[in-house]
Amino acid sequence: MDRGTDRGEPAGHRTGSGAPAGRVPAGRVPLAVVVVDREGLVSHWSSGARRLFGSAKESAIGRPAADLLPVSGALPEDPGAPEDTPYGPYGTSEGLGPDLGSSLDGGLSYPAAGRARISASDGARVDVLWWAYPLVGPGAERLLVLAADATALHRADARDDTSVERIAPAFALHTDFPGADELARRLPEILPSMSVGESARIVGQVLELGYPVLEFSQNERVPVTPDWGVPRRAERRARRERLARAVAAGGTVPEELRDEAEDLEYAAVRERLEFLNEVSGRIGTSLDLARTVVEVSKAVVPRFTDVAGTYLREQVVAGEGFPDGVPDTTTLWHRVALEHTDEPGRWDDVVPVGEAMPFPAHTPFFQCMTTGEPVLVPRISEQLGHAIASQFEKRDIRPLITGRSMLVVPLKARQVVLGFMILLRHPERAEFNDMDRVTGAELAARAGLVLDNARMYTYQESVAETLQDSMLPHIPPHMAGCDIATRYLPGTLLGRVGGDWFDSVKLPGARTAFVVGDVMGHGLNSAAMMGQLRTAVQTMAALDLPPAQLLRNLDDLAQRLGDSYLATCLYAVYDPVASELRIGNAGHIPPVLVRADDGRSELLDLPTGAPIGVGGVPFEEVRVRVRPGDRLVMCTDGLVEVRGEDIGVGLATLCESAAHPAASMDDACDTIIRALNTRGGRKDDVALLMARLTGIEPDDVAAWRLAREPAEVGRARTAVREQLHTWGLAGLADNAELMVSELVTNAVRHSGRRPVELRLVRADTLLCEVDDDGHDLPTLLSAGPDDEAGRGLRVVSTLAREWGASRTSEGKTVWFELTLPRR
Repeated sequence: MDRGTDRGEPAGHRTGSGAPAGRVPAGRVPLAVVVVDREGLVSHWSSGARRLFGSAKESAIGRPAADLLPVSGALPEDPGAPEDTPYGPYGTSEGLGPDLGSSLDGGLSYPAAGRARISASDGARVDVLWWAYPLVGPGAERLLVLAADATALHRADARDDTSVERIAPAFALHTDFPGADELARRLPEILPSMSVGESARIVGQVLELGYPVLEFSQNERVPVTPDWGVPRRAERRARRERLARAVAAGGTVPEELRDEAEDLEYAAVRERLEFLNEVSGRIGTSLDLARTVVEVSKAVVPRFTDVAGTYLREQVVAGEGFPDGVPDTTTLWHRVALEHTDEPGRWDDVVPVGEAMPFPAHTPFFQCMTTGEPVLVPRISEQLGHAIASQFEKRDIRPLITGRSMLVVPLKARQVVLGFMILLRHPERAEFNDMDRVTGAELAARAGLVLDNARMYTYQESVAETLQDSMLPHIPPHMAGCDIATRYLPGTLLGRVGGDWFDSVKLPGARTAFVVGDVMGHGLNSAAMMGQLRTAVQTMAALDLPPAQLLRNLDDLAQRLGDSYLATCLYAVYDPVASELRIGNAGHIPPVLVRADDGRSELLDLPTGAPIGVGGVPFEEVRVRVRPGDRLVMCTDGLVEVRGEDIGVGLATLCESAAHPAASMDDACDTIIRALNTRGGRKDDVALLMARLTGIEPDDVAAWRLAREPAEVGRARTAVREQLHTWGLAGLADNAELMVSELVTNAVRHSGRRPVELRLVRADTLLCEVDDDGHDLPTLLSAGPDDEAGRGLRVVSTLAREWGASRTSEGKTVWFELTLPRR
């Protein structure tokens, strides 16, 4: 179109040969409203859009706008078009035209308008007028599209018997254009739910770029303002007053006003139903309780009310079970949301979100929460305003509420009041009436069900989190020859509970096992499976099974538990004396080893293996030499895998971030999390374990080989006492000598042919180990006064910090630990 012509002077500022100003059709027409986001997807689809274009809101939201709006190329001008579709020199187009297509693609930075004829669902041809406004700024919205069915305008012109040259959409920029204030007031009512600032931004851009107007001739224009298809509020109020006066005067509705009364009643009911349907479509989009509360508050402001405060019972906010009993004056109600159209910040200091308070029996709020019925206050009097304000210490709320109309509606589910909403209207706005009371009750009923669903989900999620937290181990930061740090991050989309876990198990010989695993899937079942596998790994690790054998047994166990779940697992055993890692992998991503000497990081090359639960597959073990100060990083794939991105990118980032210098182990973990968790798109939970392999110096290890002779017991006692004196641990010598005597005696007495080995290790504790080739593990017995055996292990159990026994490939190892004195 000719933009210079479209941005001409407004009606009332031009004269010409068109229809007289008093004869032009009204500029209030039903509009279809569509908002398109920066991805080209529909974020708002009004009921008018559903009627005009045929798609329901549920199927339209989130779809590409170009798929829903009939956009295609222009047709040649049709000079023989019927007179009831006066497009004049503009011609027609099949679809809404290429200009709208350019607007949808972001190709136009200025507003565009057009008219077209499209095919309706019943095969009829519909004349459509449209306007498109590009939106800029911080919001997610990119384009506002308005469209109208021109058929009603043609019929109105025929009734007026007014000859018009054309009906064409156009723009007018003048701030004094008739209807500009009306447009600014009406347009927010049909925009999607958003904050006052965002709504003002969109309306401001529409007014700045040009008001939508209709040209009925070369010289006559009228502004286009939204119309819900019902009489304007002032007209409805005037008609209600006429009816009220007629009823008051004669007791019955006069014949000439009955049709009008029925029309008004039908229009009002239809308006309320449309409002409730729109609200229902805008709440409950997620099961997040906080988000649902905000959705409910935003859904009613400003269309139904000017202020909406939402209060919930303490148990609901805390994510606990269903609240018991009828509320009373001691019940605490948490203010969880406050939405209003007043100037920003006016309510924040007086009634801040997050505050908890009870309500006394004389307030409308107590009446609502105890009866479960709406409470209507047409106007808050000075006396009631003072009574309400008395609940707010040192804060005068009276200026905010006095003179306003108030409606308090309960939020109920299963006949229990979960909370309530306080709705207030500005003094200059129409008071809440009985129909509003019914509408508010229905609104609250729908909102209560949505909130209860979110509450139940929050409660179940809390139970699941508690379960998973109980399953995750509390690993000490220091173990023999290594320092450990861990992190667990819950999933962000598929639920906060899943099957990821990490663990660290103390093994004989000052060794430590590191475990990271991931049960595929989410939810309580995955968490329960994870708990079973973690317990099994701990049990088999305590038996000192080699990594490959442990994974083999774990796979057999998973087969017995059922074939519903698969899991990946990485199991590593660190020997700080031998400076060696033994690692087995069952379908897990490989660990990263950061070398202390040059800071270089590498993904360890391990046989991948099959996940636990596949069954019938072999597992292999790899030995890796390490040096003191090296760091081992093990994690689940949720940290490195992002949808739509090759996992190699995440693994490379993991290696790079793991090699970054850090002041502590916690700082090193945080560096990895920051590098990988800020990329966006993470959906899975994450388990991360990092171990700094400090090792044990050779000077802290002493070992002796003892012959199978009783005399060697005395030699063992002497060797232990001398070594402890050398290490400066003379205070431990007596107890250590006594326990070593008992263990060596048992080994000499019950071993086979191989010599007995005795070893002392000074690490975080004093460790003593006695190895022999006997396969029967010693058992702690209850020894009586006359028993000749059974007292040795009783002595060890009493004096040792910890003790135990495990089988080895050649026999067994019996060990004990003593706590080192503080330095």
